[in-house]
Amino acid sequence: MFLKSSISFIEEFFSLLLDKIREVYLKSNIYNKKISIIENHTLGYKPSLSILNCIIKYEKKNKIEDYYVNAIWEKKINSKDLKKLHSFYWLFTIDLKSSKKITHSIIQNWIDKNKNYNSEIWEINTLSKRIISWIANSQLTYEDTSDEYKFIFNRIIIKQVNHLINEINRSDVFDNKMIGCTAIILTGISYNHEKFISYGLNLLKKIINSSFDNEYFPKSRNIRQLVFYLKYFVLIRELLKESLNDIPEYLNEIIYYLGKAYNFSWGSIKESLLFNGNHVSDLSDFDKYLNLYKYKFSNERHELGGYSILKNKNIVIAMDSGSTPDKKYSNDYQSGPLSFEAIYKGKKIICNSGYFQNHNHQLNRISKSSANHSTLIIDNRSSIKFKKYLSGVSRVNKSLKILKKKISSEKFHWKLCGSHDGYLKEYGIVHERQIEFFPDKNELIGQDKILKKRNFKPSNFEIRFHLMPNIKITKTQDNKSVLIELENSGWRFFSVNHHIQIETGLYFGKKNSFVENQNIFISGITQKEEQVIKWEIEKIK
Repeated sequence: MFLKSSISFIEEFFSLLLDKIREVYLKSNIYNKKISIIENHTLGYKPSLSILNCIIKYEKKNKIEDYYVNAIWEKKINSKDLKKLHSFYWLFTIDLKSSKKITHSIIQNWIDKNKNYNSEIWEINTLSKRIISWIANSQLTYEDTSDEYKFIFNRIIIKQVNHLINEINRSDVFDNKMIGCTAIILTGISYNHEKFISYGLNLLKKIINSSFDNEYFPKSRNIRQLVFYLKYFVLIRELLKESLNDIPEYLNEIIYYLGKAYNFSWGSIKESLLFNGNHVSDLSDFDKYLNLYKYKFSNERHELGGYSILKNKNIVIAMDSGSTPDKKYSNDYQSGPLSFEAIYKGKKIICNSGYFQNHNHQLNRISKSSANHSTLIIDNRSSIKFKKYLSGVSRVNKSLKILKKKISSEKFHWKLCGSHDGYLKEYGIVHERQIEFFPDKNELIGQDKILKKRNFKPSNFEIRFHLMPNIKITKTQDNKSVLIELENSGWRFFSVNHHIQIETGLYFGKKNSFVENQNIFISGITQKEEQVIKWEIEKIK
């Protein structure tokens, strides 16, 4: 084990060393000349701003005159704000009646100061957004300018894309790669640059082939990423369509299947399911966008992407019934096998606690733990082990397999079943969960089995049921039940054979933030014989 860890550390060390050497090269005059090749391309196609509404949330309500951007370039600000500033996405907030002269001056000033590679403001995400913003907002950034300005503007766009093409395949951040791909394709379309269009579409094909499983669900199993990809695929399609370019069949195909996955995990639910890197998002504007551009998706499946979902017009029961993704896709994966969420008329009865997305923050590790999910935990340890890399990212180090799963949906009887081996090697235990729901009674009956296998090791267990923040709960005097009061209904959680406890935890539903929440939990000690822990949730008003 020590030898393996040492080898891994050495590999990481040399990887970082090579990155440092490459950084010196990227800052050299040799590289600058390489990406500064003068090409006779001018901005032609200018996309309708409405097409970008799927990725841009801003409204044009500010005037450029209210910004002192030339002075801002000189100020020292934190890295996050610096990248926001240099992405130029704030241009989408600028009223088109603003002074074009001031806008041109700001961009010229930026070019004068930042025309050569800089690791912080030329990284893939920031650079790609800057290209998209400059081209999309050409009415402010490009129109009514001198030939000299247009020459400089066109040249810096091409230069940045040349750099992007050189670097994009080195990135292991799939979101950044997708944004970069969009920037390359948009530049190719706008400048009638066949090389960029060809490269961008080939890269798009590679992203599709490498990032999705056989059912076109992201290999990461991340619902947030699913939505992210769908937005950019649709955007690229609409850009190609508006500019009268051919739309590749593989792009139509991935949108069709990804749209079905979108309908499965959001469209027919209208609630964010907090599994594996997802956080709370309001996708109603994106739904309107899809409707405006005549994208209609349907899906009647109950299983997809390692998730099992049963629903009717009142209730949704969703369970994580999938195995761990491959290590390279597990940046945002969480240790919540067989965890579930129950939703009644848009209000969650039981939930998971969400995900803290910032990899460099200690709360990221906490949000990945099994204890932060509505599932069974052995010995206060997660069922999946993660390895933290020098970059800050934690990836799956010990995988987990779903051993069996079953789902059935009859009119008056739903059933979700599954088991996993996350505690098998260390504790000789298999966790099996069964959830039954009776729609006519609004009654949910669950049982968690602790199955003894070889090398069984006695240990403590806890089964947690997380609640949304600000939900009012009351424990009864006999410690056998808890009353859960939602805005639209009341429920009773109870377990006949076990005492119920209430504990304060953390909820990470909103991106990179946390508040306190409460969770119900049942605890005990594992026995040599098979154990069955039964619990029920029933509607009382």
